[in-house]
Amino acid sequence: MRGRHKLGLASAVLTVALVGVIATTESRGSTRAPVTARPNILVLETDDQTLAEMAVLPSVRRLIGAEGVTFDNNFDSFSLCCPSRATLLTGQYSHNNGVRSNKEPYGGYYKLDSTNTLAVWLQDGGYYTVHLGKYLNGYGTRDKTEIPPGWSEWHGAVDPSTYRYYGYTLNEDGVLHTYCSRPEPSCYQTDLYRDKADAIIRSRAATAGVQPWFMWVAFLANHSGAPHEAGDPAHMNTPVPPPRYKNVLAGTPLPRPPGFDEADVSDKPARIRFLKRMTPRQIAAVQENWQQRRETLMAVDDAVASIVETLRETGQLDQTLILFTSDNGFFHGEHRVRQGKVLLYEPSIRVPLLMRWTGNKTLPRGVHRKQLTMNIDYAETMLAAAGETARPGRVQDGISLLPLWRDAGKEPGRDLLVDNQPGPGHFNAIRTRNYIYAEHANGDRELYDLRKDPYELRSQHANPAYNSLKRSLAARLHSLVTCTGARCRTRPAAALRATSSGCSVRATVVGRGIRAVGFSLNHRGLSSDTRAPFRATVDVAGTALLRARVVFGGDRLLSLDRAVTGC
Repeated sequence: MRGRHKLGLASAVLTVALVGVIATTESRGSTRAPVTARPNILVLETDDQTLAEMAVLPSVRRLIGAEGVTFDNNFDSFSLCCPSRATLLTGQYSHNNGVRSNKEPYGGYYKLDSTNTLAVWLQDGGYYTVHLGKYLNGYGTRDKTEIPPGWSEWHGAVDPSTYRYYGYTLNEDGVLHTYCSRPEPSCYQTDLYRDKADAIIRSRAATAGVQPWFMWVAFLANHSGAPHEAGDPAHMNTPVPPPRYKNVLAGTPLPRPPGFDEADVSDKPARIRFLKRMTPRQIAAVQENWQQRRETLMAVDDAVASIVETLRETGQLDQTLILFTSDNGFFHGEHRVRQGKVLLYEPSIRVPLLMRWTGNKTLPRGVHRKQLTMNIDYAETMLAAAGETARPGRVQDGISLLPLWRDAGKEPGRDLLVDNQPGPGHFNAIRTRNYIYAEHANGDRELYDLRKDPYELRSQHANPAYNSLKRSLAARLHSLVTCTGARCRTRPAAALRATSSGCSVRATVVGRGIRAVGFSLNHRGLSSDTRAPFRATVDVAGTALLRARVVFGGDRLLSLDRAVTGC
């Protein structure tokens, strides 16, 4: 379902205009920008960055979030590099795009059908497409000069050199260039990507307003990488901070949230119960890794500031939709996990998402949104902005986030799927607003009440008080693991009905499993009802927007909108 737009207390003329927008948003094309308004699209992606690490990215927060939107509850459907990137390129969960690991036989670059990706769709829609930096794991291991379909300009890091902050090789439109055979500050990988992105943006300025462009800048930072440096902890891979930021955070205390080196993991699955508590030396290694990762990200902040300034200087900033995100999160000692990702816990699956598009005046600036969002939504969001000429070649599992950006009260009513690679350690999990429930291949179960237990310290899967909720979550999870397209966005069945009599409008919500309904008119609260029949009666002058915010059992929330007319 496509989002409807924000209810606002406004004049009848403005309200009617908004109603016109809302009335058409059930169709796919209605969220699409007209061809003449197609923006440039810039994706800035880090690697293994946690949400907490946004603390060292002030330029990103100021130049993107404060000028656009920050989605506070954004998740990765599969917390691993290659599956996450495949989802960005396809708009599909991993069970639909087929990329379920970093390596064959379940995943890697060669598992993805590269003839049918976002780059192909945008290029077919008239966009000039550019990739810069890391691509999918395994790229270049068979043919270093291969260029995937859909890319007008290609600067792809060739594996395994991708994971070197110095001495890395790029395939640049079929020609291999190796940079920084010896570590030199002038060709530190993040800085070189910054400079290349700036140059590409300047080169496209001449076609501004004629042919829009799409560019994906995929930083390695703050993923671990070579070369190994003196002082790096033993038995732990770390990144390489740029010289200008090396040790600037020395002495900064390592955060130790309640789940750090968790004392009691008896409620956790076998793979966590197997872990021993950390020794002081291991904690010191986590501390060093945590410090280096943040110092490495500081160069990304510099790069983003430079790229945004280049967009401004070339007159392209307002006409560019910018998305900043990370492919997955990372652990720093939570639940005894010293490093890594892939697991279902919040440090691993919750990732930043900030967006800016100042040229679109229907989108508010400097706002935060709390609706659940996920990387399955990125492709559909970019396609919605790109207009009718850019059409996906795959059934989309996600939704456009532009309606949610416009409207803080819009609730799609869907659940989110989280999973990992096939095998004995596999799990499937469902993430709702307040809970995560997981079923592991070995029979283990987990259920966390995130309102009471945000650090996931005590699983409630064996608590009989949660049995009803667990049954509901399990049934919905079993549907999600094989979902495609609209079935991945299944919402509770409910309808908002309205009947007019003179100036009075009676609103009624009908559906199964409803616990409460809150009614509003033009975003002004009217009443709440906690018992059926769920009704409200209101006097309406002219045409207005009626919203019902419907709370269901099983932790589901759905907003229903309707244009109503009084006297």
